Amino acid sequence: MTAALLAALCAFAPASASAMSAATGESDLSPRLAELAKPALRSAPPGKQAAALSLADGLAREGKRVLVDVRFDRGALTGPADLRAAGAKIVSVSRRYQTITVAAKPTDLRRIGALPRVDGVTEVFAPILRGADCGGSVRSEGDTHLNAAAARSAFGIDGSGVTVGILSDSFDRKGGAPTHAAGDVATGDLPGPGSPCGSTSPVNVLGDPVSSGEDEGRAMAQIVHDLAPGTSLSFATAFGGQFSFANNIRALRAGGADVIVDDVFYPDEPFFQDGPIAVAVNEVTAAGAAYFSAAGNDNLVDSEDRDIASWEAPKFRDSGDCPAELKAIVATESCMDFDPDEAESDDTFGITVSPGATLSIDLQWAEPWFGVKTDLDAFLLDAAGKPLEEEVNSEKFLVGGVDENVKDTEQPLEFFQWTNDNKEKNADVQLAINLCASTCNPDASDAEFPRLKVVLLQNGTGVSATEYPESAPPDVVGPTVFGHAGTVSAVAVGAIAYDSTTAPEEYSSRGPLSHYFGPVVTASPAAAIASPQEISKPDLVATDGGANTFFGKFFAGARRFFGTSAAAPHAAAVAALMKQANPSLSYAALRSALATTADAVGEFKPEAVGAGRINAFDAVSSVALPPVVSITQRPPALGRERRPSISFTANRPVAFSCTIDGGGLQPCNSPFLPAVPLADGLHGFAVQGVDAAGRTGASETVSFRIDTKRPRTFFKQKPRKTLRTQRRRAKAVFRFGSNEPDASFVCKVDGGFLRFCKPRMVRRFPLGKHLISVRARDAAGNVDRSPAVYRFEVKRGR
Repeated sequence: MTAALLAALCAFAPASASAMSAATGESDLSPRLAELAKPALRSAPPGKQAAALSLADGLAREGKRVLVDVRFDRGALTGPADLRAAGAKIVSVSRRYQTITVAAKPTDLRRIGALPRVDGVTEVFAPILRGADCGGSVRSEGDTHLNAAAARSAFGIDGSGVTVGILSDSFDRKGGAPTHAAGDVATGDLPGPGSPCGSTSPVNVLGDPVSSGEDEGRAMAQIVHDLAPGTSLSFATAFGGQFSFANNIRALRAGGADVIVDDVFYPDEPFFQDGPIAVAVNEVTAAGAAYFSAAGNDNLVDSEDRDIASWEAPKFRDSGDCPAELKAIVATESCMDFDPDEAESDDTFGITVSPGATLSIDLQWAEPWFGVKTDLDAFLLDAAGKPLEEEVNSEKFLVGGVDENVKDTEQPLEFFQWTNDNKEKNADVQLAINLCASTCNPDASDAEFPRLKVVLLQNGTGVSATEYPESAPPDVVGPTVFGHAGTVSAVAVGAIAYDSTTAPEEYSSRGPLSHYFGPVVTASPAAAIASPQEISKPDLVATDGGANTFFGKFFAGARRFFGTSAAAPHAAAVAALMKQANPSLSYAALRSALATTADAVGEFKPEAVGAGRINAFDAVSSVALPPVVSITQRPPALGRERRPSISFTANRPVAFSCTIDGGGLQPCNSPFLPAVPLADGLHGFAVQGVDAAGRTGASETVSFRIDTKRPRTFFKQKPRKTLRTQRRRAKAVFRFGSNEPDASFVCKVDGGFLRFCKPRMVRRFPLGKHLISVRARDAAGNVDRSPAVYRFEVKRGR
């Protein structure tokens, strides 16, 4: 799996609850940013900072700056000037959410938090990556695995006229990559000037600012180009925070993208409602775009083949106590009872972490953004019940997440990481969840016991067992699809290996999920929906592990791109082929066609594979318009050729059948020649074509007349046989006629050249003998075989 968990700015646990409260009281900084702003920590190396903040992968950075969201109580559009004056670099501005995302140095955080109208400053969680027509130098096996090659061949399509927008980390920024964009163009693996495949329009890069990206966006572009080489491609980064991601979705659509695909999600995207990114997805799909998102690589399977990557309970259950050693350090009040048996109680959740692995805990509960009433804190303990700590500059920090969710983040979220430094042995740890009421939220009601869910964001590995590995009503174990991939309007794409048709990838995220609140459309809390909305995810599965020029590990003779990050662009490419085959195809019809034509994947159910593995041939076949059959060379409207040649073509491969003069259809090829000569008279010809899907297209009927009879020529007026004149020349008038009224005439005077002449000829002739020869030529081109001839003489005299 190449989709990797990148640097994330995640929740941390300070040494004590009182220290947390003191830190947040000094400014509008979140607890972790307040801690980072302290001289002792802001001067520490990045690795030490990460450890202190319970972040194994470090902070989300832009150089020496960290990304933060600055939330205003009003007037966010007037905030950039003050933020710049405080040392911040503007990344994106969201009027809708009254939030400006900035890149700031830790030394400037306090000044930013103290600015007028600033209502809160919180860290931006770093995103997580889900993971040529001549074909170029390398072609993904997904081309045949999903029957895309067969679809292109059968329907004569390549995605032309369709634009696919791609969102990922970066496009061409990784310095040590085996290839770069220019080289990919030169080998035909990407479109652009100089491509040997003739695809000369370059990828339209709206922005590629990420300096530490893996260029996964370019690998995705190669996949789309492999399956739909005629498409136009656009790229925008999904890094830079949720609001920037959402804005770039809209920018791609505004730039003409018909199909949009991404492979990124943020850990703080909400579990129980559509967040800002999902709102943007909803907007572009409502405007007609098709949207595909990687479902995620977060499924975990234990030794008994159970899916164990999440745990969800219908409400916070008070165990009546908290682990003793945790209570000795932190003022915990009531901890979650993880045991669904009402007769039992368990205040910790056991997790086995693999040697050297990083554990990533994402805890969320069912309350809307900007309307949080409950403050939950998460802590990590060792097997003996002792809270785990990290030491930085002689100061100890608890491992866990203790955001002030009610007063500070206004998001029902705790996220943190911890690494098992033992490279040889598993580590058995325990998760404890405290309901922080009197200390953190004095106004909270004891009745505020919301639904909660823990997802282990492990990228498919690193946890081998959990204490509660199976669903035991009312608790649910397993599903991990969330965020914008879980919105109804997106197609969430799971992964199936390029060499398999019977099972999805183990790490491919499972569904379903449920929403309890409306979408986050403003900085006000959304209302609860009338009844929970269960959403079936993933929608489909597509190929991963296909070959490309640079991305992923070398395996089975090629560099291979694994993960749902690779599956999603495969699906998007198929959608591009479908859109070309039927330009007026609606998004709803496209989704329906993909689902109804998908191939079953073994005995797996929809929560693992959705409708099944995409079958591009059947999907295109189900939506393609009838073939367009055109006559490219027709007989003249009137002609004398009894076996005229007629040429025709179609916009896709078809089997042609021809009919002439209303006779039966007979198989034929272009050009068509009648089997026997046609008689004189009016004739009609038509051709139809049947494509691989059985759809029929027919040409217009071409009418033409054949005339092979030669006309007769005669003189309608002519001079006397002897013309007398007192001069050197005498005037003579001739009028020519034919039995066919539309005939033209060819004349020869004396020994001169043949030339066209008008039906009436007036000419002065010199003294002597003369001869006029004239032939009629009818409209079909037939010429009188015997000319009409007239001889006369011009003499002097009266």
